Amino acid sequence: LWTDAIQSPEKMTATTMGVKGADKLKTGIKLFFNQAGNALLNQHGNINRTRKILEDDSLCETIVVIDNHMTASARFADILLPETSYLEAEDLVDSSYAAGSHHYMIAMQKTITPMWEVRSTYDICADIAGHLGVRERFTEGRTQAEWMAKHYGQVKEKRSYLPEWEVAMNMGVIDQQSTRDEDSIILADFRHDPIASPLTTPSGKIEIYSHTLAELAKAWTLPEGDRIPAVPEFCVVTESHLNKSLTAKYPLQMSGFHTKGHTHSTYASVLMLHEAVPDEVWINPIDANTRQLKSGDMIHVFNDRGVVEIPCKVTQRILPGVVAMPQGAWTRLDSNGVDVGGCINTLTSHLPSPLAKGNPQHTNLVEIKRA
Repeated sequence: LWTDAIQSPEKMTATTMGVKGADKLKTGIKLFFNQAGNALLNQHGNINRTRKILEDDSLCETIVVIDNHMTASARFADILLPETSYLEAEDLVDSSYAAGSHHYMIAMQKTITPMWEVRSTYDICADIAGHLGVRERFTEGRTQAEWMAKHYGQVKEKRSYLPEWEVAMNMGVIDQQSTRDEDSIILADFRHDPIASPLTTPSGKIEIYSHTLAELAKAWTLPEGDRIPAVPEFCVVTESHLNKSLTAKYPLQMSGFHTKGHTHSTYASVLMLHEAVPDEVWINPIDANTRQLKSGDMIHVFNDRGVVEIPCKVTQRILPGVVAMPQGAWTRLDSNGVDVGGCINTLTSHLPSPLAKGNPQHTNLVEIKRA
């Protein structure tokens, strides 16, 4: 919703968009920080809409980007701050949920001294805090390396079998040895004793019917067609095969997928990876034949929001009536406004989900023709 908070702050209220801590926004976003990510433009629904919002200096007046690549988002920066790469930084990285029950950390040590004006986001923010007179409150007197040691110590308090930090910091991958059964069972305490370890739901139990959602559905003002059901149910989305009037114009249902060629938009600028795993739109032979297309043909995928130029891959591995485009490619417009960078978000919608006001842009209606 941040684009709406820039463009139409008057729409942003507690009962329409879930604003917290206030009844409504008093002003739109005027200063924007985008750090280590390409979501300012590239990874956001309907990016031609976003591009117009960001180009209007009367709306968001200052954009600060902190990154180490000139991404599609970084091109909109008023102030561009070069950040350390992983080769220039010290950090303690947690594997989060990605490794399942085999939980590990990575202790990163810099292999080269940061070059030129490159600095870590922590040091940048510490200096900003200093200008605001709150450096000590922000840093608590610690460097980034000292924060690593503190955070590792917090983990070791719960897992005493881990080595001391002086040893762990040079190990690279640190196995947290979290493969015991009790660490792998969700809601283990609740399962063992639901009375002594209730959940945070109103009843303390697993709930199918949500009284909280039922109350929100009454209190919130929702756009036409949006609903917040109190029990799980199938809700028809705007752009699907069930929308007969729109499929008459755009008959193909497009979804996105994660490709082996890049991680979201990271590494999407590496030409060698493009050679190894080219971004292609998957299309069924039935749909390809009616459009006289064969694998490798350059095509235009389009709807009311934009046009993407990209090669096609004709394959039986996708259903008729459905096409799939890799997500993450960096948007780049030619002189005709065609996205020759191949970014799926040139075509995706900006229709926030009813409850979380999140990103339900994974199904979109499009048409395809030869470029």
